[in-house]
Amino acid sequence: MFNKLLERYRKYCWDPERYARHQGVKIGKKCKIYSRNFGSEPYLVELGDHVQITAGVRFFTHGGSWVFREKYPNFDFFGKIKVGNNVYIGTSAFILPGVTIGNNVIVAAGSIVTKSIPDDAIVGGNPARVIGNVSALEERVLSYNLDCKKMNRQQKKKFLLSVDDSQFIKK
Repeated sequence: MFNKLLERYRKYCWDPERYARHQGVKIGKKCKIYSRNFGSEPYLVELGDHVQITAGVRFFTHGGSWVFREKYPNFDFFGKIKVGNNVYIGTSAFILPGVTIGNNVIVAAGSIVTKSIPDDAIVGGNPARVIGNVSALEERVLSYNLDCKKMNRQQKKKFLLSVDDSQFIKK
């Protein structure tokens, strides 16, 4: 009972990165982790350097074994998940067993990643598929850079409300 309470404390009171490391997730340098959902085998997940895992992202290192257990009672299969360097995984994306995500990749929010992703790709959808590349996106959005990342909330609000509409991305 005490161990269950201690684990709940760790899961909900520790910051997500500390909790993930405690669970065995291998995490590189300069990462930002906002999810605590690294599955039942978190030690099979490896994150490179400069990776951001946003809220609601879920990692799955196994699945589907249940349907084979009538015939094979001890059946289980697993897949390691490897995430490269300089990767952004958007809100509520699902990463399935055996997936490798390359370097310099953006995974769109809500994506279901069922296959490995090459370097420099932007993927989205269910199942996730390549919808662009990071280099081309950089070229398109560079002219919209407003250099306000270091502003506090109030400064940013005042600044953004004063900016001409032509400075914002339109779709």
